[in-house]
Amino acid sequence: QVQLVESGGGSVQAGGSLRLSCAASRYTSNNYYCMGWFRQTPGKAREGVAGIYMVDGASYYADSVKGRFTISRDNAKNTAYLQMNALKPDDTAIYYCAAASGAHVRGCRFWDDYNYWGHGTQVTVSS
Repeated sequence: QVQLVESGGGSVQAGGSLRLSCAASRYTSNNYYCMGWFRQTPGKAREGVAGIYMVDGASYYADSVKGRFTISRDNAKNTAYLQMNALKPDDTAIYYCAAASGAHVRGCRFWDDYNYWGHGTQVTVSS
């Protein structure tokens, strides 16, 4: 079982930056292990934003955030980060940290493979 604790988020004006952090309680080195960020707005499905392979740092992004968001990790702390720059009002959402661990994982860009979730943190971008 992997437990995820998020921090960061808040309110910012358009064009501003925020950084999210997610600490995982346990890292299973024997299984394919990804950490990622998803977001959800009312009435819409949760969408994958960014994912990272904890072993080598290979990262993947949704088209809507490429060039603006950067996912990174600190293996010593078992933590992933999401640096969000040039934020837009459309980025307003609840952001969820997620992890993918287990034999079913095909890769960190397969958003359906993420099977552990944080509680979410609100990000609000005003125009």
